[in-house]
Amino acid sequence: MPGKKILLVDFDVSSLTSLTEVLKSHGMDVVTATDGASAYEKFREKKPDLVILEAMLPKLHGFDLTLKIFQETKGQVPVIIVTGVYKGPQYKSEALRSFGASDYYEKPIDEKELMNSVMNLLYEEEDIEEELPDPETVLKNLTEMVTGGSRQTKKKKSSKNKG
Repeated sequence: MPGKKILLVDFDVSSLTSLTEVLKSHGMDVVTATDGASAYEKFREKKPDLVILEAMLPKLHGFDLTLKIFQETKGQVPVIIVTGVYKGPQYKSEALRSFGASDYYEKPIDEKELMNSVMNLLYEEEDIEEELPDPETVLKNLTEMVTGGSRQTKKKKSSKNKG
């Protein structure tokens, strides 16, 4: 997915560096941050297509950042949480249900699995945008179906009465 912009946030510089290399090897533009507050500023400024972040972040917690992004974009920008701190199904469940995370991984991560998730979320976003018609078209089509359908019903009834 060349040209897609990913915001990558982690306090651990080695994790940040290795994940940046993986994402860039897939042709993605990567913007990085090491704390939640600067990540939020970069999110608003750079408008990434997807965010990958560590849950435990200084200045603004990763779960809070996830929720802010989810609320501001109405879920349009996927957020993947990759954490070495919050391990266990209860954290994953909470992140997905309550904070709007799109996916959740514990460190050490399987890079292939993470990249599959990234690709699926980016493709899913594009597919939805391409398939859905605008609201005016939907209303017009529904109106035509309803009014056209009632005319045909009347025609059938009148032809039955004649015969």
